[in-house]
Amino acid sequence: MWQLFSRGKSHNFKHPAIMGILNVTPDSFSDGGRYNQIDNALRHVETMLSDGADFIDIGGCSTRPNNAIATETEERERVIPILKAVRKRFPDTLLSIDTFRKSVAEACIDEGADLINDISGGLFDAEMLPFIGRNHIPYILMHCVGTPETMHQYALGGDIHQTVLDFFRRQCEALEAYGPQQVILDPGIGFGKSLEANYQLLSDLNRYRHKGLPILIGISRKSLINKVLCTSPQEADNGTTVLNTLALLNGADILRVHDVKKACEAVALVHTFCIFAPNSQP
Repeated sequence: MWQLFSRGKSHNFKHPAIMGILNVTPDSFSDGGRYNQIDNALRHVETMLSDGADFIDIGGCSTRPNNAIATETEERERVIPILKAVRKRFPDTLLSIDTFRKSVAEACIDEGADLINDISGGLFDAEMLPFIGRNHIPYILMHCVGTPETMHQYALGGDIHQTVLDFFRRQCEALEAYGPQQVILDPGIGFGKSLEANYQLLSDLNRYRHKGLPILIGISRKSLINKVLCTSPQEADNGTTVLNTLALLNGADILRVHDVKKACEAVALVHTFCIFAPNSQP
């Protein structure tokens, strides 16, 4: 069991947690433009919570391949109003902000966000890790390479587990210079890795699990599914469930997903499987 402490509250997770994705961008690869209005966003959050989500992850800057990166002002204008509305409607819900910009992270924490989900692991903004570290903010640290504009041009291979582990060690040491931290690790599947490397990262999570920290897997509707099945993101929910199941069997602590209900079903079935087949537990 792992715990998360935020705003004076303790959240205990006996089973793998589900993070529901709330994209508030017009250009997300999967559901761009569907939830960037407050009413639609609130309805979607309500559905995800009803379906079993433990977190909601709000993102206002799409980093899909060949996409223009939103400016800081654009990202703020997308995220802050919806964050305020979601926080007001669902005061006890854990809210994560998907951003690599320290200024956006700080503004969102001031408005009631609980976690920061940084796809760059502190690489894209030199002020991010000091801000997180000094304030001891729960932080999702994702492995990444390059810049927002170039990260999808890489296709890392080789011993990808060691590459990711070395990155986690360096970035965690930078954070720990400010004292104890709450860090969740994300290997960054789909970000700057070859197809082979993406599947390798699902095969043995403990090879890059630094200091026993919880690991988040975000594969929902991504290209590692679509390249194999020749599907579009909108057709990839079945493939997502299959790979989420493999991730759970290999020890994933959090699944970041578009379809919360299907992910919760995978968690329940894997949990039951491990009860009746204890030698299969991760």
